[in-house]
Amino acid sequence: MALACEAGEVLEHFQWLSESESDSLSAEAKQAVGEELADVYLYLVRLADRLSIDLPAAAQQKIDLNAKKYPVERAKGNAKKYTTFGIEGEE
Repeated sequence: MALACEAGEVLEHFQWLSESESDSLSAEAKQAVGEELADVYLYLVRLADRLSIDLPAAAQQKIDLNAKKYPVERAKGNAKKYTTFGIEGEE
């Protein structure tokens, strides 16, 4: 639950900003976002450790799975779910 709260604190910094405003944060805002991202990171690392999950390996496996589910030639430029591409994959 703390992880979700910390992720929410990251999002609060962007809630009312446009995309261009989000891309050009002040140094002070970047510092604040960085602190919240660090909190999220630390909770993730701790959770992975408690569950004996190799987090970098899990991330690579997910990247590999997404590459199969969302091939660039079919998925680039849209936000459709992989099932619309006629590709089998795990949820």
